Amino acid sequence: MKRIIQPKRWLPFASLFFICLFLTNGDILAQTDSTAVKDSSSVKDGSAVADSSVEVTDTTIAPSRKKPAKATFQSVWIIDNQTVMVPIKGAMEMDIQHRFGTVNNGTKDLWGLLGAGANIRLGMSYSPINRLNLGIGITKDNMLLDLSAKYAIITQLKGKYPVSITYYGNAADNTKKEVAIYDGSVIAHTSDRYVFFNQLIIARKFSNKLSLQIAPSVSHQNAVSGYYTDTLGKIFKSMKHDHFAFSVAGRYKLTTVTSIIFNYDQPITKHATNNPDPNLSLGFEFNSSGHTFQVFAGNYYYLNPQRNNLYNTNSAFGFNDLSKTHPDRRTDDPATTKDESMRVKGGRFLIGFNITRLWYY
Repeated sequence: MKRIIQPKRWLPFASLFFICLFLTNGDILAQTDSTAVKDSSSVKDGSAVADSSVEVTDTTIAPSRKKPAKATFQSVWIIDNQTVMVPIKGAMEMDIQHRFGTVNNGTKDLWGLLGAGANIRLGMSYSPINRLNLGIGITKDNMLLDLSAKYAIITQLKGKYPVSITYYGNAADNTKKEVAIYDGSVIAHTSDRYVFFNQLIIARKFSNKLSLQIAPSVSHQNAVSGYYTDTLGKIFKSMKHDHFAFSVAGRYKLTTVTSIIFNYDQPITKHATNNPDPNLSLGFEFNSSGHTFQVFAGNYYYLNPQRNNLYNTNSAFGFNDLSKTHPDRRTDDPATTKDESMRVKGGRFLIGFNITRLWYY
């Protein structure tokens, strides 16, 4: 008999723990105090020359103040992932994210632009204090409601911090009234609807043009499909509750307002069935003082980091198994033989865009 497996529930609260931990840290940006000079000597050709009529108590030249790296990225988003950036205190941001259908039908649906199954997310976020950003969003697919928190741990500073590091956490609730999970089993408990995401983003601004980041992550799903395999009560679970992955992303500025952006997401965890496919995205970014617009092609569809990492079935490489085109309708089972007619070549990309708008209060 098929059933929903309930995990231990303490793991998702790791997000709240890390946020509280980081908030206890003081300001760790380096500050340099200038050396006081009571009286100045005459200066010639950049060197100090003492005047016999003036007593010089200190001829040390005040060092320049070191400043943290600014604008490592233009937006909090880089295609499907968060960047290391956190808006300043008092900043409010609105996000509009859209993914069209896959391009594989060609002119039949104008490479997915007019196809069915497009997905959209609307989000808002606010920075109540420096370094911290809180957000909320709703996604069309499964009417997924998400809450997020983002905290800048350190900022790149020459001679002290070679990189910037930011924590990002997300908790999402599947609010769709009737939901089946994977094998057709209806979700039995409210907690089965929850999925969680924790990520550490590490970025470096190499020059005014080039910025790169890498971000390890763990996604957690509260429920997976499963069934008893024998009379002894041994349980088969189709997937693990926790999924580890990492992403690599970057931006190269072509002009002051135009950049090339890329993103790659690689799954690490191996599941019994339903292993997600990696994501490869490439596009352009255009920005102004308050807006950022990104247009790109990639494999991710779900507009939520944990669902993308756990359930992506659009592969850029190899083959796609169309029998699992949606996480709520997956049919993988080690006891059955796959239908080879459902296997198609990779390259299932979607065209998408992100729009962000910032206000400062």
